[in-house]
Amino acid sequence: MTIVERPSRAGLIARVQNILLRPGPEWDVIEFEQATIPGLFVGYACILAAIPLIASVLQHLLFIHWLLVPMIVLAIVGYFASLLGAFATGFVIDALAPSFDGQRNLTQAMKLAVYSYTAAWVAGILNIVPVLGILVILAGLYGLYILYLGLPKLMKSPPAKTAGYFIVSVIAAIIINFIIGAVIASITTMMTAGALIGGASALSSAATGAAAVAATSPGGSDDKPVVAVDPARLKALLPDTVGGMPKTESSSTSASPGGLSASNAEAVYSQGGERIDLKVTDLGAMGALGGLAGMMSVQSDEQSSSGYKHVGNVNGRLTTEEWNNAGKTGTYGVLVAKRIMIEANGTGVSMDDLKSAVGLVGPDRVEQIVRS
Repeated sequence: MTIVERPSRAGLIARVQNILLRPGPEWDVIEFEQATIPGLFVGYACILAAIPLIASVLQHLLFIHWLLVPMIVLAIVGYFASLLGAFATGFVIDALAPSFDGQRNLTQAMKLAVYSYTAAWVAGILNIVPVLGILVILAGLYGLYILYLGLPKLMKSPPAKTAGYFIVSVIAAIIINFIIGAVIASITTMMTAGALIGGASALSSAATGAAAVAATSPGGSDDKPVVAVDPARLKALLPDTVGGMPKTESSSTSASPGGLSASNAEAVYSQGGERIDLKVTDLGAMGALGGLAGMMSVQSDEQSSSGYKHVGNVNGRLTTEEWNNAGKTGTYGVLVAKRIMIEANGTGVSMDDLKSAVGLVGPDRVEQIVRS
């Protein structure tokens, strides 16, 4: 199947089945297909990304019972955020290629991003039932495996460097998508308020506003690239214990392509059924996106019977807080100096434990390192 223009229904279904069930051989086919970036998005991504959108609307109608207009506004904005996230991931994969002896090719990179999102988009139908959300997360992890298989084939990187290329690409994509999500959350809040006042006319504003962000966010900054902090310095910030749990694993990595610099350090703390993953990620060259989020003073507050999610400005820093009651899992993250994310992900612990873990790293200390 060639994704240059809108594919046939049969061709689309075949591609979805093949990339999910036999990704290795399917990447061999995709590698030599003629494609355009607009064709990839219009003929594939825009169609599949609508699955979580529809599921989200149905979930709210069946379980949460919000007002109809704000519900649809949120779904539409989430739809555009998903597409923008796929584009940003492809952009990162292409930018990092030379650092791992790969060949830059934006169209091939976009193939990787778009098709790797397939699992998450298709599994998005499970969002109709809130308790099945964990399966969507697992599908996203499978999407990373699909990306790993295709990376050396489409970007021509040596097999020996695939792991490093994959890890740094994922780290960069995560922080970029976090910033995108924060910006989108701010827009969502404003548009939801408008929808409550203006009714159906807000739907048009939602689509226009989100599309404008999608068109302008990747790149476009005049800021000079910033060299990321040495990963050894980031690793030194990670404490030996968190909440009485010892450090059981730790790692660090970095990459410095011509136009993008990234570094990361992370550690795992566990004891019994409790676990916290603590990460410090610096993506210096993407500081402009952090600045955009800060300028927009992003604010978002979502609550349901299954948990909550808050995004906002705390002590001058962009902060995200998410909790799932059923699984007793959560995430707490703080963006420092508009470019370094300190994030704690936990299972079997409390939100206070996650906040404490981030505090042990020390946002103020991280800021001092950036300034030094």
